[in-house]
Amino acid sequence: MPALPPTLNQMLAGLIGTPSVSSTHPDRDQSNRPVLDLLAAWLADLGFRIEILELPGQPNKANLIATLGQGPGGLVLAGHSDTVPYDGHLWRHDPFRVTEADGRLYGLGTCDMKAFFALAIEAARGLDARALRQPLVILATADEESAMHGARALADAGRPLGRHALIGEPTNLRPVRLNKGVMGEAIRLIGRSGHASDPSLGRSALEGMHAVLTEILSWRDELARTYRHPAFAIPYPTINPGHIHGGDNANRICGECELHLDLRLLPGLDPETLRTELARRTAAIAEPRDLRWEVVPLFPSIPPAETPAGTAIIRAAEELTGHQAEAVGFGTEAPFFNRLGLETVVLGPGDIAQAHQPDEYLEIARIPPTIALLEGLIRRFCLT
Repeated sequence: MPALPPTLNQMLAGLIGTPSVSSTHPDRDQSNRPVLDLLAAWLADLGFRIEILELPGQPNKANLIATLGQGPGGLVLAGHSDTVPYDGHLWRHDPFRVTEADGRLYGLGTCDMKAFFALAIEAARGLDARALRQPLVILATADEESAMHGARALADAGRPLGRHALIGEPTNLRPVRLNKGVMGEAIRLIGRSGHASDPSLGRSALEGMHAVLTEILSWRDELARTYRHPAFAIPYPTINPGHIHGGDNANRICGECELHLDLRLLPGLDPETLRTELARRTAAIAEPRDLRWEVVPLFPSIPPAETPAGTAIIRAAEELTGHQAEAVGFGTEAPFFNRLGLETVVLGPGDIAQAHQPDEYLEIARIPPTIALLEGLIRRFCLT
């Protein structure tokens, strides 16, 4: 007879106590395989078939697909197995130990979002594969917090997963059917340095970037006037110039300058189209000034996502939570799941305001209704 998985508290302690930071900085980046090993053992004990799919070219990163039952439809309970980096000196609690205090569970990943896996497993405890009319899949992806490599790999492979999906990102137990896309773009200008006493001795990349930034802010206003989606709290696309660096000394004409932008896209806007327009506007400023230029992505773009309001997973989530599906400004893995033919809702117990913060926490009061919600979805899409 197979062993039973640990208790809910033991699973939470194991997940939070197993570091799985993903980062674009190699010195901070960690493997997610130890987290997947925990999940694989627990889910195998419940009778799930386990697949661990290594990411192309990244042997220390993988996705886990655990399946109970058979068939082409069913329900996918999905989440990412990684966390963001952390500033240990700003935490009052140990980031890698679940600490209960003030009606909360503190720890890195309690909210965003490793704790969700423990709740999903708890909801699946006791299920008999023979009783399922459609399969239940628990999916754990890699690198959502850095470049979404795990979800991209699944979408690129075209691997069928099921018909309906829930991503347990922090939404305060309110269903989400739309999210904005995310782009990070770098603009680089290269001029010629020279002595500051004579402007003719150089071509200032910094002055060129000033003109580029002015043009981008004008474009931002155009986008806000042209594109609106009333479901979003910020109902228009946004552009944030978040980083700029140029030159090295006040007495030298600036020879190189770089600007980093964050763009948040409404559904219907295409990242490649926006990047082309950004390049066109940059060239129109740089070339008359005899500045070399380039526009390059800081990371692969995350497209916006929209699941139609009338789909079965959205209707079920609304009925079970009592809330109408909403829109959020942060990016999720939903567009990659939708590419696979899944109807996707984003719905989890955490609060996005606690994500990526020191002393990240999950409200203990959110745990029972989350388990009940997942049990209700399993009944609807797998049992009946």
